[in-house]
Amino acid sequence: MNPFARFESELSVRPDDIDLYQHVHSTRYLDYVLAARFDQMERCYGMGMPAFAARGLGWFMTSATIHYRRPLGLGDRMIVRTWIERFSDDGCRVGFEIDRLPTRKRSCEGHCDYVLVTLATGRATPLPDDIRTTYSLSP
Repeated sequence: MNPFARFESELSVRPDDIDLYQHVHSTRYLDYVLAARFDQMERCYGMGMPAFAARGLGWFMTSATIHYRRPLGLGDRMIVRTWIERFSDDGCRVGFEIDRLPTRKRSCEGHCDYVLVTLATGRATPLPDDIRTTYSLSP
């Protein structure tokens, strides 16, 4: 059982997300996760990307795993659900699920690994305790 809260953002497929096979291109699913995460960082945790930038910090993605189940198409709406799976010394793993609306059938799921960096150097930096605490919301 994951001890961290899950948050949802509703998004829609844009015309430029569609590939020549008439469904969402595989790379766009990560865009949806990133857009939802930015929304949730600000809205749900109260500490968005501007707060990190003001401290000279940023998040770099180091890996991503996606398991595709069903394609999304033009005009589809979706729920993007994300949560912290675990913290490391200098980052975290964020789990995600994307469900098509209104059926809530799973389109894909996976996780992304992020490392916290000092923007001036681009190098990993230890995760400060206050950030770990802010992002450790329980369900």
